[in-house]
Amino acid sequence: MKSVWSETEARPHFEALKKDIKTDVLIIGGGIAGILTAYMLKKSGVDCVIVEADKICAGVTNYTTAKITFQHGLIYDKLISRFGTEYAKMYLEANRAAIKQYSKMCRDIECDHEITSAFVYLNEDKGILDAELSAYDKLGIKAMLRSTTELPINVAGALEVKGQAQFNPLKFAFSIAKDLQVYENTKVLEIKKGSAVTDKHTIFAEKIVVATHFPFINKYGAYFLKLYQSRSYVIALKNAQKLNGMYVDGSDKGLSFRRYKDMLLLGGGGHRTGKKGGNWQELRDFAKRYYPNSEEICFFATQDCMSLDDVPYIGQYSKRIPWVYVATGFNKWGMTSSMVSAMILTDKILGKSNPYQKVFDPSRSMWRPQLFVNIAESTLGLITPTVPRCPHLGCALKYNKQEHSYDCPCHGSRFTEEGKLINNPATKDKNM
Repeated sequence: MKSVWSETEARPHFEALKKDIKTDVLIIGGGIAGILTAYMLKKSGVDCVIVEADKICAGVTNYTTAKITFQHGLIYDKLISRFGTEYAKMYLEANRAAIKQYSKMCRDIECDHEITSAFVYLNEDKGILDAELSAYDKLGIKAMLRSTTELPINVAGALEVKGQAQFNPLKFAFSIAKDLQVYENTKVLEIKKGSAVTDKHTIFAEKIVVATHFPFINKYGAYFLKLYQSRSYVIALKNAQKLNGMYVDGSDKGLSFRRYKDMLLLGGGGHRTGKKGGNWQELRDFAKRYYPNSEEICFFATQDCMSLDDVPYIGQYSKRIPWVYVATGFNKWGMTSSMVSAMILTDKILGKSNPYQKVFDPSRSMWRPQLFVNIAESTLGLITPTVPRCPHLGCALKYNKQEHSYDCPCHGSRFTEEGKLINNPATKDKNM
């Protein structure tokens, strides 16, 4: 399965770790979050190393739709209702700062960075959009409520925010990664005080950042309860439609649209990992109906970590291990969240105060309705008397007919039919 970004040229290649090493900061995970964090630390004069179990950006970063926006669905009315206007304002300003930092960096990087409008639309219930627009007004977000869009479907309305962006994430990440100290095909198996252990060597580090998508240390932080994973699907179409903006449905089951060069990236069909969903078939049915002359160039899928309250976990992994940091739970908005993570973690490692760190604190309250859904799913997975079972925490795996994989509905680990690990938090292959 190749994404539309997979043919990007100039992929840097890095050797596997071949000896014990020492560094100030070890970053585990070579996706865009880990790469941006290393980039900022290096600019600040900090000695740091990235280790990646596979190839850099071979995971979720390779399968994103790469929208750079603070318009994360219909989130701001929810944030104000749950936490208050000041909290929502900090979330907004953190993501605004991320967009500005991307724009600054992309001036010197050829990565197809393009300023455009972002739209969140609904097919029904315009009242929800009115409530979100009211939240925008409270936060000082300039937006327009549109009654029609350029999409081929009728909508109840759409909120447009200008000055957002889209880009090629691999061109961007590869450009900044080439000057970093990176070891590929190097899997960390265990973290100890002041060190991390791979299958053959030890990396000594004063501080460690876990940027592995789903955190793999189960003893601390309760991330196996605070997170679940969701799959979503994309097809790239030629001869479809040249959009002038990025679109996402405000409902959980809707579609997303963006243009890349002469292609339309159509996304959707999502579901909790290990459950059933529309998959690529839902997208192909849509394309057949609304873009009958289009040609499918490629198709791919991604996996997102979803937090309990729609806000990422960025900061100290756990109060019990203050020398370890984490960035996870990006809730399908990994581009801006990765940049926010890099800015917050760099400040924390340097001992500086960050104005946004309180919002993203991983130790905030877990008492959200989603917690009980996660507990119920985990309990069901544990008591289901089937094999094979996930090596992470022992849940029953479900066979995914569309992707020919075994998926864990508890925490989202995935395996090939032969048992090779595809997605964490599991750290090893499964004997089938």
